[in-house]
Amino acid sequence: MHPTKRAVLTGLCLTQITSWGVLFYAFPVLQPRIAEDTGWSATALTAAFSGALVVSGVLGIPLGRVLDRRGPRLIMTAGAALAVLGLLAVATASSYWVFLLGWLGIGVAMSGTLYPPAFAALTRWYGSRRIFALTMVTLAGGLASTVFAPVTEVLAGHLSWREAYVVLAAVLGALVVPVHAVVLRRPWPSEPVEVETSDVGPKTAPPKASGTGAPLTDYASSADYAPTIMRSRPYVLLVIGVALGAVAMYAGLVNLVPMLVERGVSPLLAAWVLGLGGVGQVIGRFFYARLDRGTTVRQRSVFVYALLAITTGALAWDITAATLLIAISLAAGVARGIVTLLQATAVTDRWGTREYGRLSGVLNGPMMLSVAIAPFLGAILADWLGSYEAMFGVLAGLAVLGIGAIAASIPAEAAQG
Repeated sequence: MHPTKRAVLTGLCLTQITSWGVLFYAFPVLQPRIAEDTGWSATALTAAFSGALVVSGVLGIPLGRVLDRRGPRLIMTAGAALAVLGLLAVATASSYWVFLLGWLGIGVAMSGTLYPPAFAALTRWYGSRRIFALTMVTLAGGLASTVFAPVTEVLAGHLSWREAYVVLAAVLGALVVPVHAVVLRRPWPSEPVEVETSDVGPKTAPPKASGTGAPLTDYASSADYAPTIMRSRPYVLLVIGVALGAVAMYAGLVNLVPMLVERGVSPLLAAWVLGLGGVGQVIGRFFYARLDRGTTVRQRSVFVYALLAITTGALAWDITAATLLIAISLAAGVARGIVTLLQATAVTDRWGTREYGRLSGVLNGPMMLSVAIAPFLGAILADWLGSYEAMFGVLAGLAVLGIGAIAASIPAEAAQG
């Protein structure tokens, strides 16, 4: 008997919160302790973490094609198993180069474990109800920082950073590997040929690839379908806007705890500020369906990226008051939470579900590369500019540029949906 769609969704909710918590949010909490124990610089440590994200972004493109053909079970199960091995390599690293290789292995694991393959799976299995499924899994994933940032800080308070990573690897191995192996056995449906109606109403005309003049349905039976979209002006602008937003988000996110500790904020409070951003993500994602129904693609995109720019700029001020930091973190979390869903639905909002894995894989590639370089770029900017506060000011400017690109990335036929 094959798992139901509900079982798939429940399982992915559990695995996403665990995978993001262990593979992503534990690092910024443990980074100061790793630097203190090993003597490796914060820049070098962040470079290893960024290297993992680079690998994940590069592999996301070919994995998108494999997902379209074969489904997610093998990719996501193997990815989780490899993540456990990578974490153990990091935990036992006797030199920086072993530490780096461990993170590069984790990067391979991330490409098959985090949101992109989960989004592809839910988009195919849930079809026109994909907004519901994507919202649910990102609601759960949004709690990753809320759960794992404080938990990691508590572990680090009682264990060494190496022992903390061993414990986290055991948690990931016990939960994520078997769940992926079991719940993703559902038969993989063939790709829909027709252009689906959107979740906010039927489209009155088939979308066009701006700049080509040809309706995309003209390419429904040819190899030109995805390449035509990817050469279009809206798609290129979408890639640029998403990449700029990713740099602003993740450079700030990964450097948040080191910045607050440098300001004199206690490590535990800094971990909670980071973690409570996850509550903001959940709040944003909880209301996303209502936002989706009540706004056009352009309106909600501009609103959310503007919120990202404002909250990033707010952190450029030398604030240490817990209440203000938590408020900013919650608001930034709301922006991050909705941005994740905007990215997950960006392709379907503009061009439908056909070849979603390939189109989203190419979109996710530059985005993940931006996520990858963002922590390292943030550390370098802080060093060059002389402060983390100046770094956050630059990141806010990049977010503003992203708003313009995203606003211009909507094909005319999709602008009303």
